[in-house]
Amino acid sequence: MSFPKDFIWGTATAAFQIEGAAQEDGKGLSVWDYYSHNVPDVIDNDDRADVGCDHYHRWEEDVEWMAKLGVKNYRLSLSWPRILPEGTGRVNKAGLYFYDKLVDALLEKGITPWVTLFHWDLPIELHRRGGWLNREIVDWFGEYTRTVVDRLSDRVDHWITINEPQVYIGAAFGAGNFAPFTKLPLCDQLRMAHNTLLAHGAAVDIIREYAKKPAKIGLAPTCWPMYPVDENDPACIEAARKATFAATHEGLCGQAAWYLDPIFLGHYPEDGLEKFGSLMPEIKSGDMQQINRPLDFFGINAYGGFPMNAAGEPVPCPSGARRSAMGWWINEQSIYWNLRFLYERYKQPIILTENGYAGLDYPDDEGKIVDPMRMDYMRRVARQMVRAMQDGVDLRGYFYWSFIDNFEWGNGFSPRFGLLHVDYQTLKRTPKSSFDFYRSIIESNGEAALVK
Repeated sequence: MSFPKDFIWGTATAAFQIEGAAQEDGKGLSVWDYYSHNVPDVIDNDDRADVGCDHYHRWEEDVEWMAKLGVKNYRLSLSWPRILPEGTGRVNKAGLYFYDKLVDALLEKGITPWVTLFHWDLPIELHRRGGWLNREIVDWFGEYTRTVVDRLSDRVDHWITINEPQVYIGAAFGAGNFAPFTKLPLCDQLRMAHNTLLAHGAAVDIIREYAKKPAKIGLAPTCWPMYPVDENDPACIEAARKATFAATHEGLCGQAAWYLDPIFLGHYPEDGLEKFGSLMPEIKSGDMQQINRPLDFFGINAYGGFPMNAAGEPVPCPSGARRSAMGWWINEQSIYWNLRFLYERYKQPIILTENGYAGLDYPDDEGKIVDPMRMDYMRRVARQMVRAMQDGVDLRGYFYWSFIDNFEWGNGFSPRFGLLHVDYQTLKRTPKSSFDFYRSIIESNGEAALVK
């Protein structure tokens, strides 16, 4: 089996990680803009995203590079504070105009934009009003969504509401590693999660009602599954499946079912309700119905996982195992089990909205960036995607993360996920070997990645 003829190949970025222009043309500050400058020692190398890849000024060049890549689908996020500087109320016309130009340029090149509404850059003014802790954020997010839909939905028909809520809640407020770099008790994280899910549901309703053309809507959570160390042992498979969806974490960073069960099944998982008990926020009449809105696809951001034995015990990473520049263990079989477990539980068509490899990529003496590990990783993941489809998973697309090197949150600029290299001193773009390889994958509908 190979990839279906209509399989979607794309690439992805996020506004805060690439745009720069942090305070230009009327843009407001996000929590990342503010706290990365006001909390010391939270970002590697003391890096800042004020300029980033300077995509805000170099978007035309970047779209040309996408055209050279041959990609037909591009997942981008919008900067909430660039559009609504205070989060609500006053609209920044320059911000909307920027996305107008970008969307038009993509369409002119035959590239379909997949717009993510929220990829972690909450306006600082809303954070000061309680942010995701404040149930009013459901209305704030709705206002932002309506503003964007009114402006772009005559040209945009693929929408992703929220990116990886587990991370901006669990990693930020559970571990304290992401902006605003503040640890909060689990009860607060649970309230944020519930408000996030309500905001997602509200955004779905707004897109359905006000979009000017039929919309395809999804979301993009992440999942780092447990996977069976012995794939031929049913007990091992079941132990890994159970652990993948169990409410076993003290924080919410590693949770999958806690966010996905309400969206796709209409209720929180029973083991979580039992575990969290009195820490749960108030669930009002109609809340679960608002969260449980039908979606057109299930996006999943997948990078790795953790092996488990039949006794339900994690198996440690062996010494000398392959790792990316993020320190993540390269175990491509986790992609298969991630897709399989999620599809078996939720039975929704899946799109891999993020997957990629971080390296330490630098030009050689001839100015070339040769990245064989990334290309090897692409081959490994492609085989696992085909394997999942052979076993019945309705997988419809893949977006490589990322199109271009960018600001990798708390890790700064050192890890490089991009197909396109950025010299952060000159901002020069240079395609890596993987750029050409991914182009061949797209042109051959995946066959180039399956050739041994």
